[in-house]
Amino acid sequence: MQTWSGPARAGLHPATGGDGSDACSGDMLLQALLACTGVTMRSVATAMGVEIRSASLSARATMDARGTLGVSREVPVGLGPVTVDAELDTDADDATLAKLAQLTERYCVVAQSLAAPPQLAVRRAG
Repeated sequence: MQTWSGPARAGLHPATGGDGSDACSGDMLLQALLACTGVTMRSVATAMGVEIRSASLSARATMDARGTLGVSREVPVGLGPVTVDAELDTDADDATLAKLAQLTERYCVVAQSLAAPPQLAVRRAG
């Protein structure tokens, strides 16, 4: 797949038979979430007048490969609950940081797309 920063090869996660040499689509989704969250948080902090000297964001989610492998129809396909943790170097108080987190989640396009998924159709082009 061609991205704005160059080609990216997507492949299977090791839990589903991949060898780990290609990007897993679930990991790519979390990376998109982190990128969007970081950019949004920086913009919201600027608007709020909050100085953030440095930040480190990480995301985690659960996934049961039995769903995507078709081993169990009872297991959902896709990621389970997603959590983004932010370590911030700032002097802002807890109330300000809570508001920053709330507004970041509210205005992050990827976060909102995951929270209230748009309708999706996979179809043949042409």
